[in-house]
Amino acid sequence: MPAYSLDLRERIVRAVLAGRARAEVARTFQVSLSTVKRYAAQHRTTGSLSPKPQARQQPRITPAHHPALLAQLAAQPDATLEEHCATWAQTQGVPVSVPTMWRAIARVGWTPKKTRAAKLT
Repeated sequence: MPAYSLDLRERIVRAVLAGRARAEVARTFQVSLSTVKRYAAQHRTTGSLSPKPQARQQPRITPAHHPALLAQLAAQPDATLEEHCATWAQTQGVPVSVPTMWRAIARVGWTPKKTRAAKLT
């Protein structure tokens, strides 16, 4: 969810500084009471109301790993995601979850091709 605009944050804090009750400010601006309290505290401690940067984890399979991932996919085209995760942990030393492997495979643009054996089942 994107952060509230700086303008809205300033209006909320101005209303609190003007002496309005925080619950009333929350109802007026249609935000939660905790949001009003958080913005007032942030203004009091830092003097700024700018949104804090969002902490996002870096992918465990980075673009530098893509050639190794493509080689693994080519070597084991019929392997399941779980098998790819196990192979990746064994060869690269980095354990990854099934969703992480799925996203990495999608990022490299690899699509599995059905084999003749898979068509017979």
